[in-house]
Amino acid sequence: MKLGIVGAGMIVKDFLSISHLLQDIELEAICGTPRSEEALNELKDKYGIKKVFCDYDELLNSDLDIIYIGVPNNLHFEFAKKALEADKNVIVEKPFTSTYKESLILSDLAKKKKLFLFEAITNQYFPNYKKIKELLPTLGNIKIVQCNYSQYSSRYDSFKEGKVLPAFDPKFSGGALMDLNIYNIHYVVGLFGKPENVEYYPNIERGIDTSGVLILDYGKFKCVCVGAKDCKAPIANNIQGDKGCIYQDTPANVCKRFELLMNDGTSSEVNENNYEHRMVNEFIEFSEAVKNNDLERCYKMLDHSLIVSEVQTIARHKGGIIFPVDDFTETES
Repeated sequence: MKLGIVGAGMIVKDFLSISHLLQDIELEAICGTPRSEEALNELKDKYGIKKVFCDYDELLNSDLDIIYIGVPNNLHFEFAKKALEADKNVIVEKPFTSTYKESLILSDLAKKKKLFLFEAITNQYFPNYKKIKELLPTLGNIKIVQCNYSQYSSRYDSFKEGKVLPAFDPKFSGGALMDLNIYNIHYVVGLFGKPENVEYYPNIERGIDTSGVLILDYGKFKCVCVGAKDCKAPIANNIQGDKGCIYQDTPANVCKRFELLMNDGTSSEVNENNYEHRMVNEFIEFSEAVKNNDLERCYKMLDHSLIVSEVQTIARHKGGIIFPVDDFTETES
């Protein structure tokens, strides 16, 4: 599978560090802006990428099977849509898009053209995550779900000094919900589906959420998701039922070992992950789906991403966080 990469930032470098583990993926090209050409050539030489492009249209006109988009959040929609229109399969980094409306447009376009469109969201593909889903019935009736991904950001120091970087800039679709809490949303939605109601209570500074508490109401149980970039706390995921609980002390995006703690006093530790790096499993599944022309699997995951995008959009609007691309005709129920 011939892969074209767009971007040269941290997430792209993270992906390239595990590319040698992906036997079915050929690093055909990398694309960025003219000012990043030196960095692109360094990555080309380091990882054996065949070509460098400084023009996105030229990349799309080349012989590629799939485009991996690792640009700032606010550009995900534009770059993904253009790639789909050029009849390219697409992997786009999380968060999928800035708004639910954008996500629907991309989904409809991919399905109409019978193209693959994946959101690169790590937790859905971990063996540990799949095991948690399998073990849910042993917990009895779910009562409370808690996810806390609080990680103090060094960029917050700059933010407090008046320097606004993309991570804290509404123009770049930044903020704690889009950066950290989005993993919690994926984690919960992947296990329980779409919530009945969404509320978001953010701490807002200069129009962006530096931290916040997301409440997802599932009727028979309630879920609290905390995402913070302006403070830290022990990271934990708890799924609590009337027969026991699952406790995990790693972030939702790495989903490492967890404990099954039953009311009868029995407990067990589970760790079925087969790779240390968080990005390997997702890219293996992406490449296998494309190789096997498994559009059904792709579109099932795409529907999952749509739910997450809708939850994210509703949460932001209710919390008063507005991006330049927001359209208030979108669903907000």
